[in-house]
Amino acid sequence: MPRVWHVPVHDATRVRDVRVAAEDAAARAGLDEQRRAACALVATELATNLLRHAKAGEVVVDVVDPAVLPEGRPARAVQITALDHGPGIADVAGAFEDGFSTGGSLGAGLGTCRRIADAFGLHSVPGRGTVAVARIGPVTAAPVPGEGPVRSPGVHAGGVNVPFAGAELSGDAWSWVRSGDRVTLMLADGLGHGAEAARASDAAVEELRHCARLPPAELLQRLHTALSGTRGAAVAAAQLDTWTGRLRFAGIGNVTARLRDGGRWRTLLSRPGIVGAHRPRTVREDETAWTGESLLILHTDGLPSRWTPPADTGVPPADPAVTAAVAVRDAGSAARPVRDDTAVAVLANVPEASP
Repeated sequence: MPRVWHVPVHDATRVRDVRVAAEDAAARAGLDEQRRAACALVATELATNLLRHAKAGEVVVDVVDPAVLPEGRPARAVQITALDHGPGIADVAGAFEDGFSTGGSLGAGLGTCRRIADAFGLHSVPGRGTVAVARIGPVTAAPVPGEGPVRSPGVHAGGVNVPFAGAELSGDAWSWVRSGDRVTLMLADGLGHGAEAARASDAAVEELRHCARLPPAELLQRLHTALSGTRGAAVAAAQLDTWTGRLRFAGIGNVTARLRDGGRWRTLLSRPGIVGAHRPRTVREDETAWTGESLLILHTDGLPSRWTPPADTGVPPADPAVTAAVAVRDAGSAARPVRDDTAVAVLANVPEASP
C-alpha cells in the first residue's frame, strides 16, 4: 500500500527527517540518482524555510499522479508540500530570486527549487500563511536546463493527502485517469483509518485504472465488486468530457464534492452507503456544464463538514495541488484539530504560463 510521509517541522532536527522522507519517496517512485538528489534538495529547502520564516509548519511527501495525463498508465512523481500558518510572504515574486532570505539553508532558494522541479507552485497571503508544492518525476519528464518546468494548458488535477496522527498510511486516496477525451477524477475514503482503510482506498485506485472510460455511476458499480473483500470506502467520481464540456458526477458515502459554477459554489450530492459493503440500489449521476471558470474540489471528512471554499479559491488559476494544499492548511489549526485522514483532490482549468 502507498506510504505518505507527514512531518511536523518545529525544530532543526526535523529538516533531516523531511529530507529522508523525500529520498525514500523518490526511491519508491523509481527515480534515478539525479532526481533523488533533486527531491532531497527541494525538501531540505522547503523545510528550512518553514523554520526560518514561519517558525513551524508541516511537510507532506507523497507519490502522486502527474498533473497532466498522457494516455495509458503514467509514471508517477514525488510531491513535496510545505504548509504553514506563518506571516506569509509580502513579495512573492521576490521570493523566487536566488538568495532571497535563505541564509543558513543550502543557499538554493525558492527560485532554484522552481527550476529543478517539474512543477512548483507557491501561494502566500500576509497574515494567513504560505503553501509551496513541488513535484519531481522521472528524468524523461524533467525540464530542459535553464527553461524552467514544462507547463501545459488545459485540464489539470492535483491533490494532497495527510494521514491522521502522523500514521504512515492514509485511509484516503485520490487518482485520475484519461481515456481519449474523458478524464475521471476519483477520491476514496476507506472506512476508519489505518492499514485496512488504506487497503480499501488503494483497491479503488487500482480498479479505476482498469475502467477509465466508464461513466461515474457504472464505475461505482465496478468498485463495489472490487472492494467487496475490504472494509469498504466512501467514493466520489467526476468525469469530464473535454470535447463536449460536460461534467458527470456520482458518489456514495461522505466524500464531498463542491463545484464552482457561474461564480458561486454548489454541492454535488452523493448517496448514502459504503462502496464494497452497502451500495444503494440506484446511483444518481449529476451532469452539468464545465466552463473555463469551473473548478471542482473533492474532499474527505478530514475537512469540516460545513467547510466552504473561500471566494478567492483558485483565483488566479493555480496548480490544483496548491489549491488542495491551501484547503488542507486552512482547515487545520490548533483551534480546529483534524480528527481523521484528510485528502483533497482538485480538477481545474490551468492556462498556459506566460514565457
